[in-house]
Amino acid sequence: MKHIIQISLGQSLDDKEFTSTFQRKQYHIKRIGTDGSFSRASDLLLKWNKKADAIALGSVDHRAAPKKDLNKLLELGRQLKTPVTSGDTLRTVGQEWSLRHIQFKFGNTYFNNARIFFFSGATSRSIASVLAEYTPNLIFADPLIDNGIPKFINDLKDLAFYGDRLRDALNWIPGKKMVAASEPVRSLIDYLMRQAIEKSQILVVPHGHFYKYLEPFGLEDLNGKTVITSTAYDDRIDYLKEKGVDVIIDTTPKLLKNVVGVSVLEAILMVAMDVPPGTGSDDELLEIISIMKMDPRVIYGGGEAKRVNRFAYIVHPPTQEFLKKIKPIEVLSDVAPGLMGTVEKAMAYVPPFVYSKISGITSDTGVEAEGWLIALGETPAQMQARGPEHATKRILEAAKLARGLGAQIMGIGMLPKAMKDTSLEVAKFAVLPITTGNSYFASAALWAAAEAVRRLDLNKKRKSGNTLHAKAMVIGATGAVGRICSHLLATAFEEVHLVGRNIAKLLALQESILSEAPGVKLHVSTRADTHLSEMDLIVATSLGAKKVLDIMQVKPGCVITDINLPMIFTRDDTAKRPDVLVIKGGEIRLPGDGAEMGDIGLPPGIVYAGLAETIILALEGRFEVYTVGSSPQWDKVREIYRLGLKHGMKLAAISGVDGIFSEDEIARVREYALKERSNA
Repeated sequence: MKHIIQISLGQSLDDKEFTSTFQRKQYHIKRIGTDGSFSRASDLLLKWNKKADAIALGSVDHRAAPKKDLNKLLELGRQLKTPVTSGDTLRTVGQEWSLRHIQFKFGNTYFNNARIFFFSGATSRSIASVLAEYTPNLIFADPLIDNGIPKFINDLKDLAFYGDRLRDALNWIPGKKMVAASEPVRSLIDYLMRQAIEKSQILVVPHGHFYKYLEPFGLEDLNGKTVITSTAYDDRIDYLKEKGVDVIIDTTPKLLKNVVGVSVLEAILMVAMDVPPGTGSDDELLEIISIMKMDPRVIYGGGEAKRVNRFAYIVHPPTQEFLKKIKPIEVLSDVAPGLMGTVEKAMAYVPPFVYSKISGITSDTGVEAEGWLIALGETPAQMQARGPEHATKRILEAAKLARGLGAQIMGIGMLPKAMKDTSLEVAKFAVLPITTGNSYFASAALWAAAEAVRRLDLNKKRKSGNTLHAKAMVIGATGAVGRICSHLLATAFEEVHLVGRNIAKLLALQESILSEAPGVKLHVSTRADTHLSEMDLIVATSLGAKKVLDIMQVKPGCVITDINLPMIFTRDDTAKRPDVLVIKGGEIRLPGDGAEMGDIGLPPGIVYAGLAETIILALEGRFEVYTVGSSPQWDKVREIYRLGLKHGMKLAAISGVDGIFSEDEIARVREYALKERSNA
């Protein structure tokens, strides 16, 4: 049996001894605490020299310990016959390896843009240097905790400057301790700490003073957080679970049945692999660690694996009326309604701001997502008045804000057609991957169209499987959006008519569709009026459709899908045909029972398709530029639809000129249509 003695500068109350097995050999581990006494630690080193197979020095804090005493102790250890280690090699390599391993294991996106709070950047500097490669959002509390200075550090260079020059110098300031201990200063520091922790997704808690760091914070502060720590004993894991922590990352690998510190693990490795102390031992240890690939522990507070991905989505008021959803403007509009025109112009210059947080989204796969709605104050009218450059600048500012919050992808939302290329420009320079949501918008619009035909239920023939025995027409079929609509309808309708001006492009589109859906009855034509009155569904994909699509010529019960922005059909147009259903798209119900967000003009848990696309990509962990430009691609439209189904997205509502159609409104259209057909 091999004997490992751990001489710890920590409390003697934690002393213990046990026997465990590593690589089929028995190890007896005994911990002896010295309660911070260096002289007693030195005596114990001499006592166990030549008696133990290896000695581990525990709770050696290079930052806090007196340098003279610490150097003397380490020098004594180097003179002994028995190998002595403080675990520095394993600690440094193990922490870096564990974080890189987790980043790789979870799709190389786990730490991307995460807001990470460090109780002690000085103690966790090696962790910070690794995480800085994945996120710029680092918050170090050293000045607050060490010196009572109400300011955080957010940069590794500033942290190094503080640790190397300022921290010790500040200890000599007269009266500093009295000021830091005063009630106003303590209250301010407590407030700042809680605010920073609330806004962070990950907390880094050093092993030393673990409970002291966390004791002031309860369930309301730590619920849902991820904690990175080292040597997480069972009592510490239970403590974190009680405080609502979702994920615990222990950078110390667990090689034995019992959890032991890195100094003990390094001592065991030195004995097991026969690594002699002295020159070259670090290199041999590194080779051993590399070969063994000692994985970190990931413990889930709820018992099941949990992953929360983060997104942002830009919203902007479609009209002046929507500006009133902002409380101060609502009050102003009541007091001085005549100023709203001036307010609308002024809001175009207001920096992007967080309108609402979105939480409670849970995929059918178990992955969760949370995000932020970031508001631009300018209406589409103001966007067009100021041109694409102004909108691009504002969106890039919003992307920086989103990254600072921790978002990993951002959706732009619907922009006026005059700014169709703005998303391409934004995607080149944004600090986050961008998507417009247009792929899922097209998918949801046709999803809603097919559902509308089903709900009107006016055809004598019934559907067979997923195919509707109905006729559909796409006007502008050879355009970018028209091609996508044509492909989608061919998967759901028995008969599809493609209308466009270029017959060669129509024939090529026909060939492409039949290669994917050979069973569909497909017709091509350069004229819409030939079969217009026979259609159950007509899709208008361009503003030019207004010239050839006469609402008075379609049959009762026809569904017209107008996916133009703005729509080519107005409220007055639809009023002429109460027996026709004119829709603009479909809205999506988010997966999970508790989705919460601010008012976006839709019922709770329901979002616009563009926002849904951003959420789908977040749930899937696809943090990449997805849909940009004015022309979505068929393969992405098809893919995002399938991914939506995978994560539990459902069509929740059908929207028209005046918003969501109620069940009664759709039933009323059906009644009018039946009446008109009976009179024909």
